Amino acid sequence: MNSLEIKERDRQNILGTYARNDLCITKGSGAACYSPEGRRFIDFSSGIGVNSLGFCDEGWVRAITGQARTLQHISNLFYTEPCGELAEMLIKRTGYDKVFFGNSGAEANEGAIKAARKYSYMKYGGKRFEIITLIHSFHGRTLATITATGQEHFHKYFDPFIEGFLYAEPNDIEDMKTKISDRTCAVMIEMVQGEGGINTLDQDYVSELASICREKDILLIVDEVQTGIGRTGKLFAFEHYGIEPDLVTMAKGLGGGLPIAGILFHQRCAKALVSGDHGTTYGGNPIACAGGVEVLKRLDDGFLKDVREKAAYMRSEIEKMDGVAEVTGIGMMIGISLKEKDAKQAVKDCIEKGLIILTAKDRVRLLPPLTITMEEIKEGLNILKQVLS
Repeated sequence: MNSLEIKERDRQNILGTYARNDLCITKGSGAACYSPEGRRFIDFSSGIGVNSLGFCDEGWVRAITGQARTLQHISNLFYTEPCGELAEMLIKRTGYDKVFFGNSGAEANEGAIKAARKYSYMKYGGKRFEIITLIHSFHGRTLATITATGQEHFHKYFDPFIEGFLYAEPNDIEDMKTKISDRTCAVMIEMVQGEGGINTLDQDYVSELASICREKDILLIVDEVQTGIGRTGKLFAFEHYGIEPDLVTMAKGLGGGLPIAGILFHQRCAKALVSGDHGTTYGGNPIACAGGVEVLKRLDDGFLKDVREKAAYMRSEIEKMDGVAEVTGIGMMIGISLKEKDAKQAVKDCIEKGLIILTAKDRVRLLPPLTITMEEIKEGLNILKQVLS
């Protein structure tokens, strides 16, 4: 099928909940992908941070196809090798106590919310149930996680919402203190707010917040759905801040392109959820876990150092470009504030010239594959420079 045929079939049959870009993609390799007509595009989006190893990485393809030939699914009523292997790798890399696998970032955050509330219920009874999140945050689209999301426009039409969520200004510790009370069971933050505009939390703010949470036995949940699995140049973004969250959620880049998510449990709260408290049919799927194992094997110290170096190069080149007001983010999670050009128009213009980029509110957002080559980076930046000029 050609692009017109693909788009028309989509319009006739798919519920219109996505404002798709005017582009069809049929195949890819590394950081390059192709339309049905054979036109090549450099991808600075990695499927919204999912394709951590790029398109169709050979090692990743071998891992998932090898597993697909052996066992594709059996459910969590039984033991499987890939699930345990991936869990063991995460525990050894992070020092956390346990991991729970789900399928999406929203599911992971939902599980963390449940764990925090049960932890406080078991210690203090039902009086501690409130969770504080940050304004401009994004935590998912289930009813609980959309309630947790600190953006008003996501709260239209779907009320009544889940009780017990409050919102504090990011990087304002005094405002956070006014929200904390004897009803607070957890605080949930993103180290870099992805959908909220690539807003980075300050070191002093994070350090003081972590200290307050520890002092008051409030669980600190860090949402690493977009920032985790090497995206910022470390396995998890919280490592840049020298803190130890109680619960860490992850998804996107973990599976390298397959749906998988997880929650890391610190020893302090690892016994909060027990048999029957939480579950999922597909979580820990053997094929998705095999992809995750391959991703983690590749993300060694040398790989992460390379990510940091490529990210530094990208930032330095972008900061020189005409039309750029500010560059935000950490590592290969880059936000660009534009002086005059509209971010959505910049996305359209870049696609027209052969570069795939994203927006985050009024900013341009770049999430290249972690394996992107310097040649691909330079090719993509050259297009971006033309568009922003």
